[in-house]
Formats: sequence, C-alpha cells, structure tokens
Amino acid sequence: MREPGTFRIVDKLQKFGEDIQAEQLRYHGKRVMVSKEFTFDAAHHLHGYEGKCKNLHGHTYKVVFGVSGYPGATGLVLDFADLKSIWKERIEIYLDHQYLNETLPPMNTTAENMVVWLFDQMDAALSSSEYRGSVQGGRTEFVRLYETPTSYAEARREWMLDE
Repeated sequence: MREPGTFRIVDKLQKFGEDIQAEQLRYHGKRVMVSKEFTFDAAHHLHGYEGKCKNLHGHTYKVVFGVSGYPGATGLVLDFADLKSIWKERIEIYLDHQYLNETLPPMNTTAENMVVWLFDQMDAALSSSEYRGSVQGGRTEFVRLYETPTSYAEARREWMLDE
C-alpha cells in the first residue's frame, strides 16, 4: 500500500492472477446495501381527494432503491447494471410517460401507495430465478419515491414485514 494523499502516475497496472488473486477479490462477507436512483415522468390524479391533485396533472418522479446482499466472489453484491435492467424491463414500462391510473393496479395513485408497489416489484425481481442465484441474500431494504424535489414517501423492509 502506498502513502495516502500523495499523487503519482501508476507505474504498473495491477494484473489479475499476478498481483491480485481470485481469493482476494472479496474483502469481506458482510451484508452491504447498494442504491440506485431513477427518474420518470408520469400523469395521474387522485380520487376522493378535495385538493389540486384531484385534477389530471404530472410529475417528474425520482425513485431510489436500496438493495442489500452479501458480496459474491468478485466483491459485488449486485451489479448496478442489473439494477438498471430490473428497472427498465420490469418497472419503468408501467411508469414512464404513462397515465398511472391506467397502468398501475387499481389504487389511488398516491406516493404512499406507489412506493409499496415499487417495493413489491423490486423484491419480486430479486427473488426471481433470474436474479436469485446471482445476488446472495439479495433483498429490497427500502424504496423512496419523490413526487417533488422536496416531498417523498418511503417503504422500508422492516415495515413491509411488520404487516
């Protein structure tokens, strides 16, 4: 190891199998959480609500997923590209540039209802045969759905299991 805080150009690029061995790639076996955020634009309106949101309107939503698991042989819990694939293939298609009252299950499309739906979708994907083998102990820890830059709803694993 070199002294921290010093700048230098790398003399020799580390080579797998020479300078570092396969058994050294995973530093620990502790549960770790990785997070990724996505945005989508969608329209909706609320039923049984006497406020501005009873009218059709839209938002640029932001959703943050926290997924935990145990690092595999290469030290990764879950490749960020896999999280993006789950988002693109299993979740975003129901949300982005959609009328949420049509594409989501029958519900009032509040942030509180939608965040639980998002949690369920990610958890189902992680326990599917496609990902179960590649994510050791993989599970959704939290989902945070921003309806505006300063307002969000959150679902946490412990709350989902309490019910």
